[in-house]
This record gives sequence, structure tokens and C-alpha cells, in this order.
Amino acid sequence: MNSHLVSVDWLNKHLDDSDLIVLDATMPKVTSENRSDTDLEVIPNAVFFDIKNTFSDSNSPFPNTISGEQQFEKEVQALGINQNSIIVVYDNLGIYSSPRVWWLFKTFGFNRVYVLNGGLPQWKKKQFKTASNYSKVKTNGNFKALYQPNKIVYFESLPSIIEDPNITIIDARSSERFQCIIPEPRAGLRSGTIPNSINLPYEQVLENGCLKSKEQLQQLFRSLLTTDQLIFTCGSGITASILDLAASEAGYQNTSVYDGSWTEYGTLKSD
Repeated sequence: MNSHLVSVDWLNKHLDDSDLIVLDATMPKVTSENRSDTDLEVIPNAVFFDIKNTFSDSNSPFPNTISGEQQFEKEVQALGINQNSIIVVYDNLGIYSSPRVWWLFKTFGFNRVYVLNGGLPQWKKKQFKTASNYSKVKTNGNFKALYQPNKIVYFESLPSIIEDPNITIIDARSSERFQCIIPEPRAGLRSGTIPNSINLPYEQVLENGCLKSKEQLQQLFRSLLTTDQLIFTCGSGITASILDLAASEAGYQNTSVYDGSWTEYGTLKSD
């Protein structure tokens, strides 16, 4: 495939393929109430991928922190995922948390992973069948993680990155948060921005819950950028992954995500 996306039509056609794994990456937005699972509606054969708990470092003081290589490998194997699996990941908002899972697999060296363009809303719009329960995993898979340090940026590297004119730091938060017009949604977190960063609210790469076309994305990034090395940040690493997906779809290859994002930076650095 020459895209990081698959359509709902493609998924519906291949839903029963033996090597296909469908992952539901749904998570509540930090700016919204927690959703209720009372009336669960999922794509058939889907397995739940728990970003916040199973696939984050529970010892980190910051939300959604990437786990270690061994933990990721063990938990992915527990989902029945093999080295030859093809993974399609979606969420219930269209495209919101699913790119985070796509980025996690890329960061741990697995490339046979794709985001369902439009997610569950697009699936339901086509009136494809849904299920009320997640699929039961019968046996562990043989997935192997291979950490790719070029896909991730840590706090310790930021001072030199900030001063490097060949790197562009792009913040996916809303313009109101980026400009400190409204407070951060996390209690106690100060407003602010990483020095020398620019703003591209993640909604600008989306259209009706889907990622914009490759041509639209290329035009958007060309209008903003003078460099090819891109680092994405946001509040806690979720929507930064949307921009990483969009840039990758537009053809940019030297991209990474600052995992701690503003929650970490704003906590560890004073005004």
C-alpha cells in the first residue's frame, strides 16, 4: 500500500482476512466527559487497544507516556498480533486517538499498520454491520518490538532542537491554547508554548472526520514549512500523532513526536 490509511470500504471487504487485526483505540478527549461503555458499538472482530492504561507507562507523572519496548511487545502479543499481521486501527471520533496507536507501532518498528480513515463514524455512515462486544483473543501472537529512536523526542533533547533552524516544531493544540487565550484543560497546568514552535491545530488536517487528501495536505504543509525535519507536539502526545500521520501521508519522512508534549514541558519549565 502507498498510503498510511485504509478506507471503510477496503476494511469491510477484508474484514475476515486471517492476517487482519482490527484495533479500537477509542479514548475520551481530555476536554470532554468520559464516555460510557453501556451501549458499546464496535467494528466486528475488533480488539480494544487501551492507550491510557495498558499501553502507557503507569510510573510516569505525565499522561499517555510511551511504555518501554518489553512492555509494548508483551501487551501487543496478548492482543494476538503476529509479525505478519496487518493492523487497522480506528476510533469512535473519526480520526482522533487512532493515529497515536499507528505512531506507537511505527516507533516500535512495525510498519504493517494503517489508520481507518473516518473511523467508526464513517463505518456507520456506510451502514456496515457493528458488534456490541470486542473480539476475544484466543492465543498470544509472536509480535516483536524494535524501538526506533528517530520517531520520538524526549525533554532532554529539546534545548538543542529549539535552537536548530533546520527543525520545525509544530504544535497541534488549538490556536486559543497556543496563544494562551484560554487555559489548559488539565488542572494546574500553566499556559504557554515551546519556544520557536509554530501552530497547526490538528483539526486543519481533517475534513468531516477524515484525513484530507494527500494533495491538500501537501499544500497545507508547504504553506507553513521551510524545513523537512518536523517534530510534533500537543497537550499529551495524542493529537501530535494526528499531525505526524498527516505529514507522513503528505510525503514527509523525517518526522517525530515529542512524547511528553506541553504537559511535560509546561510542568518542567517555568515561564
